[in-house]
Amino acid sequence: MEEQEAVSLSSTFPNPPPFWKDFTADKVARYEQLRKEHDENEARTTADNDTFTPQTRIRDLPEELITLQPPAEPADGRWRVFGDQYMLDDKLPTLEDQGITNLPATGQSSARDAKHYDRAFELKRLAKSLLLNFLELSGALSRSPSHAEDKVQDLRTLFINMHHILNEYRPHQARESAIEMMQDHLYRTRNETLSIRTQVDKAKRVLEGLGSMGVGNSPAVVVDAGDQKQAGEQKEETAAGSGTKTASAQEKEIWALADALFT
Repeated sequence: MEEQEAVSLSSTFPNPPPFWKDFTADKVARYEQLRKEHDENEARTTADNDTFTPQTRIRDLPEELITLQPPAEPADGRWRVFGDQYMLDDKLPTLEDQGITNLPATGQSSARDAKHYDRAFELKRLAKSLLLNFLELSGALSRSPSHAEDKVQDLRTLFINMHHILNEYRPHQARESAIEMMQDHLYRTRNETLSIRTQVDKAKRVLEGLGSMGVGNSPAVVVDAGDQKQAGEQKEETAAGSGTKTASAQEKEIWALADALFT
């Protein structure tokens, strides 16, 4: 049983927790009512409202409602998710805390908190020292390989110092990445807005062109009434045919104008 639980915790897609069945509509409503009553009681009993936090935990909850209340924050600031351990306050540990020599602090440069501390310059110094120590390691291996262990430790210390300085740039990198993402979103929104306004202007010009051409006003056809019935019918047919041709030509001109505006 314990092996199955360990496999479930370390699985990429673990099974849902067994208490998901407790989140029913009835139980959620009961918990919200208890939360409301608890907050009201806390607000009345607290003299200083500034120290009152409405998210304090409810004591003496019924057993069937315990899983509905979010768990408290871990006392040591550590929690585990899918087998990985995280910390609430994620700070970069110093080299001294890890038992490693801080080479830039032992040099001529001032402390890391100073305003004129140049990390790029320190990286260049460490890179040159790394190359020099590698050449010394090559010489030690050619003369007496048994004495090369010290140089290997020196190289390890140099690599860790360089890695630590690079990690100090992580907050700056995250800030610049967020700025770049917001700028890209702003530029994309401005371009979309400009495209929409351009299409709106084209549509307005099309409507204005259609209005100036008098669409919908069919040309008047005057038929002269003759004395003879046959002559009158011929004139009506001729007038109807000319009106049809005029409307067709007008429609072609309208479509040609619309194509010219939208291309």
